[in-house]
Amino acid sequence: MTLNETIARLQAAHLMVRDAKEWDELSTNLWAAYDANDEELVEQLRSPFLQSWRTVTRYVLRDTFDAAGISVGEPTHPWGIATLTANGTTCEPLLCRAEGFQLLTFAEILSSYSDSLEPLFTAAGQADR
Repeated sequence: MTLNETIARLQAAHLMVRDAKEWDELSTNLWAAYDANDEELVEQLRSPFLQSWRTVTRYVLRDTFDAAGISVGEPTHPWGIATLTANGTTCEPLLCRAEGFQLLTFAEILSSYSDSLEPLFTAAGQADR
């Protein structure tokens, strides 16, 4: 499995759950709840948002990651999607900016996710996109 094939399947799997507009609305609403210090709304929105990303990665994409030689583990960062490992190289795609807490849009998350996968394919000798 190539990096491009994996990225295409990653995007398709997440779009089966929600379209990009719905993902962006969840990010926007959750970010607004944090910004307003609305703890009740944060708790109501945060768990389903995180679980959706994590469940798709862990279960829906299991065969895709297995075919690419990538193992999927629990995230270590509170806003991590998963810990992905191939040939001793590990990455953890995030739902927020690494340099400071700000939730990303669907397109930004997928771009960041794709960037984080690239070293795994390089480590596996599958750098060809």
